[in-house]
Amino acid sequence: MEEIFILNDDQRAVLETVARFVEDEVKPRAAALDAKEDPEKSFSWEIVEKAHALGIRTFTLAEKWGGLGADSLSTAMVIEELAKGDLGVSVIIAQTLKIAQIMQKALNAEQQDRVLPSFAKDPRGLLAIGITEPDNGSNYFLPYPTPFFTSAEKTAGGWIVNGMKHFISNGNRASHYLLFVQTAKGKPMAEGTTCFLLERGRPGFGIGRVHDKMGERLANNAELIFEDCFIPDENVVGEAGKGFGVLRSFFPQSNAYAAASILGVAVALYERAVFWATTRTQGGRPLIEHDGIRAQLAEMHMLIDASRCYIHRASWLADHQDRGWEETLGVLPKAMASQAAWKIATWCLEIHGGSGYMKELGVEKLVRDAAAFLHSDGVNRTLFLKAANLMFPA
Repeated sequence: MEEIFILNDDQRAVLETVARFVEDEVKPRAAALDAKEDPEKSFSWEIVEKAHALGIRTFTLAEKWGGLGADSLSTAMVIEELAKGDLGVSVIIAQTLKIAQIMQKALNAEQQDRVLPSFAKDPRGLLAIGITEPDNGSNYFLPYPTPFFTSAEKTAGGWIVNGMKHFISNGNRASHYLLFVQTAKGKPMAEGTTCFLLERGRPGFGIGRVHDKMGERLANNAELIFEDCFIPDENVVGEAGKGFGVLRSFFPQSNAYAAASILGVAVALYERAVFWATTRTQGGRPLIEHDGIRAQLAEMHMLIDASRCYIHRASWLADHQDRGWEETLGVLPKAMASQAAWKIATWCLEIHGGSGYMKELGVEKLVRDAAAFLHSDGVNRTLFLKAANLMFPA
């Protein structure tokens, strides 16, 4: 798998473009947007539109749909690069990139023709996936033998959906959604769930509150509310009652993309720690000359490099599953990267001393962001349990 560890010319060119975008468009806006009291106002359509103009928003769409047809490894690299500028921006784009990948595999030809051309042309086209509910979060990762509370009743020509999803990334901003709903009463979610293609603006579908988060504020998470929302049969993705098959078959790189987002935060923290250590003097010499600080920076570097190797391996194998894919690669990279990022965040704070606790240096924002993925995309302890169940089936 030597391909994983060699940056080719195309990847290098793309990453240079993304890095310029981050420097020119994301970093100058991030602190002010993060500081907005209203969580909805922390979101920037201007950033999304500029990402569209550079082809970042449609990076994973096939060329026939107007994209670049990027592979999962290159996509993970782009997601990390975005997160070096801001975690929320990375999440906005990562959700869209991965769901676009899913749609190209899971939607039938009619659904693709109906959705993908308009999505590709829309500078504000974003995607979201509706799974998590107030009483069903970690449940679906294992999954426990419980149903989703958001349910649908069959009617002539379609389904009537009622219920609510929450914590949905891009929930209030997306143009299209993949929605997972209980359609078989008395069955667990793994056996009785249907995946629907949902368009924004469908009658009976509305947006609830936008969650007020500690970090990752430039990405909006919101509630999806369904009150007798009719979804036609032609919007069923795959087969009715087999929604979990969509997740299992078309979602292998999701965990690696989440890992790439939080890894970008770890890199930003590490770079700030190095800068501070080389410019701050204590005990008559720069911090970097103190053995304890030097060793701590080396350990940060190791954690970042090891996490990145894991992410790249999982991403590449998601596209080449016959070359050694095993299911824990779809579960554990995020847990590893988020734990590394949190450790690096606390060490970065320590290296900065009291100055790191003050907002003006920007470390405080990164620490809040670093906490997000201890829970997002699966609570780590749940993911370890899921990995154990895959490794040691009962």
